[in-house]
Amino acid sequence: MSESSTNGYPLKLLLGVSGGIAAYKSADLVRRLKERNFEVRVVLTESAAHFVTPMTLQAVSANPVHQQLFDPQAEAAMGHIELAKWADLLLIAPATANIIAKMAHGIADDLLTTLILATSAKIVVAPAMNQQMWRNQATLTNVALLEQRGVECIGPDSGLQACGDIGFGRMLEPLEIAEKLLEFSATGVVSAELADSELAKTNKVLQGKQVLITAGPTVEAIDPVRYISNHSSGKMGYALAQAAVLAGASVTLVSGPVNLFVPELVELKPVVSAEEMFAEVRAHLPTCDLFIGCAAVADYTATKVSEQKIKKDAAEMQLSLTKTPDIISWVASQKKRPFVVGFAAESENLEEYAARKLKRKNLDMICANDISSKRTGFNSDHNEILILDKDGGKLNLKTAPKLSIATDIIKTISEKI
Repeated sequence: MSESSTNGYPLKLLLGVSGGIAAYKSADLVRRLKERNFEVRVVLTESAAHFVTPMTLQAVSANPVHQQLFDPQAEAAMGHIELAKWADLLLIAPATANIIAKMAHGIADDLLTTLILATSAKIVVAPAMNQQMWRNQATLTNVALLEQRGVECIGPDSGLQACGDIGFGRMLEPLEIAEKLLEFSATGVVSAELADSELAKTNKVLQGKQVLITAGPTVEAIDPVRYISNHSSGKMGYALAQAAVLAGASVTLVSGPVNLFVPELVELKPVVSAEEMFAEVRAHLPTCDLFIGCAAVADYTATKVSEQKIKKDAAEMQLSLTKTPDIISWVASQKKRPFVVGFAAESENLEEYAARKLKRKNLDMICANDISSKRTGFNSDHNEILILDKDGGKLNLKTAPKLSIATDIIKTISEKI
């Protein structure tokens, strides 16, 4: 089981429970989140209290449950504005059609909806409602509006509902929600408050530096349906972007298609193909002090992309491929070049192959990881890295969450740059 952390500290998660039948699952959800090292506080709406008691949620979260907007005792302990500032993540589960509509239209008529407007944390909703309510155009429009504003929607699932209907509208199971939240936290999701915290201020080792990072896979089209790509999740690159921001750098992240939160204060440049990624790197390189090539760029692309879907009429098909640009080699070959760090994903002879790549591509440093390990391979929330540099330096980073690994990599780079 993985854990959530930001520079070694648990992520602070505010769980908003609204009034749907799925609220009865909230106690199990809190337990699943705490198992993954989230620090959880709960906000319960008046309707939700009909399905689950504050005492239950207080017992499983080990924190007072917040219910009323105008509660002098609660305000004395932790006022609603302080509660909004406290959170790194705000999860609404279950998120009813009513709460989604209020969010979409900026209504703040109770504690939870007020916190939603007052927080700078990332917001995630797990919808739960009758299948017809989910299919209603008003609900779909509201969800689309929230997603345009950066709210993450996870679910709903399809199946038998409490009312006897079958269809989409079921809230995802607590374990699945917790795992998805863990995926987000592995990228270093953090609030602006944490980025400006004393923890970050004491570690500004890249203050004033311009950092350019590539992350995720590239996708090379074959026809309108098929493509060439790889299993990269982008988690390591996004964690590096977050760690660099916390170290004081200005960060541009050139990312292939992934399903991750963009770390706050990071400028994202989304791309699809290797050629698009190369173009963004060329555009931003002149102002760059540090380049980290963490993307898993496809080695080959189709020589000719079919405008129409290729029919599978023949028993065999030949596909002509052309090499994609070697982005990191090009960066390292420039006369006025930044400090260049590469990654080597290997399944055998880790140190030998990484050392070869370091020399062949003229890098300043390389981070090598073993992709054959289930614990640290593709899509894992953890990593284990061997760092080699051109001066013969060598450092082993033992298995840890990717943000922790990223922080150590950034610290190691800062001692060389």
